[in-house]
Amino acid sequence: MLSKHPVDHIETQEILVDPGQQPVRIDKFLTDKLPKVSRNRVQNGIKAGTILVDGQEVKVNHKLSPGEVITIEIPRYRPEGEDGAPVPQDIPLDIRYEDDAVLIVHKPPGMVVHPANGHRDGTLVNALKFYLNKTDLPTLSGNDESRVGLVHRIDKDTSGLLVIAKTDEAMTHLAKQFFDHTIERTYQAVCWGEPEEIAGTIDAYIGRDAKNRQKYRVYEEPEEGHKHAVTHYKVMEALYYVSLLELKLETGRTHQIRVHMKHLGHPLFNDARYGGDRILKGTVYSKFKIFADRCFDLCPRQALHAKSIAFTHPTTGERMSFDSDLPDDMLEMINRWRNYIENRKQSDPHP
Repeated sequence: MLSKHPVDHIETQEILVDPGQQPVRIDKFLTDKLPKVSRNRVQNGIKAGTILVDGQEVKVNHKLSPGEVITIEIPRYRPEGEDGAPVPQDIPLDIRYEDDAVLIVHKPPGMVVHPANGHRDGTLVNALKFYLNKTDLPTLSGNDESRVGLVHRIDKDTSGLLVIAKTDEAMTHLAKQFFDHTIERTYQAVCWGEPEEIAGTIDAYIGRDAKNRQKYRVYEEPEEGHKHAVTHYKVMEALYYVSLLELKLETGRTHQIRVHMKHLGHPLFNDARYGGDRILKGTVYSKFKIFADRCFDLCPRQALHAKSIAFTHPTTGERMSFDSDLPDDMLEMINRWRNYIENRKQSDPHP
């Protein structure tokens, strides 16, 4: 019922209590029924509300009666990219908050979140393993340590905030919040051009591109394996050639914002995988090309930042929120565009 992978979907298993069953605590009953699951994990599931009796939450000492139906929500997770436990590495972490249950980490652009093909070390997970061991803080147990503590992730070249679970109970609680869409995440990004609508919602299924398995695309007619994805966007600042956007996710699909903005016709600035690494607004000749190339150099990655996150604390029940400033590479690049537009306005009212 618990795992350290980012949650992908939740399956439901039902167990009917036999008519002849003698009164027994639910945690003992399920430990006997599910031999591969520890009693501690069962208790954590009950506390997190992923184990219900007749559709209602119960306490861990609930005595079962004949005919009751136990419902277990089982998180299913994305498969691991590579075998082998990651090695702890002394890599600096930008920790914005920490307690016994969770860590809030600000990931810089260029850092891979978890080990996978081509990235066996130097990842956020390598850094987390070293940090948690070094400070004698609780670490998550289990057979698969390649995504220790990770309930969600962001792409290598995306910067911003991540919430890390430090206990099994926190992992289950946070995973359920992600599945129920009660965790609020806000991103900021720079896209090419100006969307026609100043604000809108992109509601479109995402799946792997059959022609390039490293990419995803929007499918008008979804098929098996395609994921429903919803992104809300708002133009914060329109700079003719580019726009600064605020984006909120209802779902958390791989490359969701990048794919949705590509589908909208406004790829993220310098997003090489989805065509944003070339001039898409303005001339490709003269001084403009030199200027645009300098902007590419200032922000040598997709201009996407996980700016804020809000969730219910898995232990205290308190609603917590965290915010982060745009990183320097995006700020410098945006300021360049602002100055360029201002200079063009002074010389030509129609840039």
